[in-house]
Amino acid sequence: MTARLAAIFGCSGAQLLAEERDFFRDAQPAGFILFARNVEDPAQLVRLTSDLREAVGWEAPILVDQEGGRVQRLRAPHWREWAPPLDTVLAAPDMGTAARIMGLRMRIVARELRAVGIDADCAPLGDLALDETHPFLRNRCYGTSADQVIAVARAVAEGLLAGGVLPVMKHLPGHGRSYTDTHHAVPTVMADRATLAAEDFAPFRALNDLPMAMTGHLVFAAYDAERPATQSPEMIRVIREELGFAGLLMTDDLNMQALTGNLAERAALAIAAGCDIALHCKGDMIEMQQVASACGDLTVAATARLRAALARRPEPDTVDIAALEADLAALSRGGAHG
Repeated sequence: MTARLAAIFGCSGAQLLAEERDFFRDAQPAGFILFARNVEDPAQLVRLTSDLREAVGWEAPILVDQEGGRVQRLRAPHWREWAPPLDTVLAAPDMGTAARIMGLRMRIVARELRAVGIDADCAPLGDLALDETHPFLRNRCYGTSADQVIAVARAVAEGLLAGGVLPVMKHLPGHGRSYTDTHHAVPTVMADRATLAAEDFAPFRALNDLPMAMTGHLVFAAYDAERPATQSPEMIRVIREELGFAGLLMTDDLNMQALTGNLAERAALAIAAGCDIALHCKGDMIEMQQVASACGDLTVAATARLRAALARRPEPDTVDIAALEADLAALSRGGAHG
């Protein structure tokens, strides 16, 4: 591992530009993230992921959001498309079946991702689907109770790991009470500490052994009424101490408008609060340069957490995808008839 910069970056299109290659070579970011703009077909995607790693000279992690439903960057006709997670979970006859279905489907997702050089998926979600949860998030969630979310999220993580893909748990310490879309505005969560601990925080505490996680851009008034969790030292303390998460902690996308200030200010505040990595997804060169200048190098602790996460990046196990698909179809039929 030769990462130096406390950042994960996107790139602008389906091919790596010369200026991007030079920038990544010099900056040595901790990894990359891909979006639909970067995806055309499997052969192109293999070239792109190879070019990104060649630019930095090491096997940098390459992330994507492949949740299912609205949030899946790799789509038909080259990749399978999936129903929204909450729809799938609620259609199952019981929690155990829902977990098995989601675990199998993410094992198949992992196979597809590794085949094109992607080795980290921004999943599972530990967020609760509540009455007030904004539609941008709600049907991406795994359940309406902590127990349901824990069971399904664990199955999702295990399915990804079995397929050689690192799970990136999100959105710490809990996004379910977001009544606005944090791409556009910051919500303030008014729940008290006891409620948060028993409900919102519980899935993340139960899954605190996962290697990587992402913060949410929400204000939790019971802890810090001024700053969103991504930029709040107190909320990062909650994540580390009360939730017990010891893995690599990255921000959600810095371009989301729940955060204020320019990109350099957003990155600097997040790193100062205790996030290990600043996540910038847009692929805009000027913005990436701003983030790079502000987030600085990985700390010693962040470097150790990155190394530990990458050490858990497994080779995928041998699996019969046709058999998995048959099992998944049988479970799904049972759910539909149950």
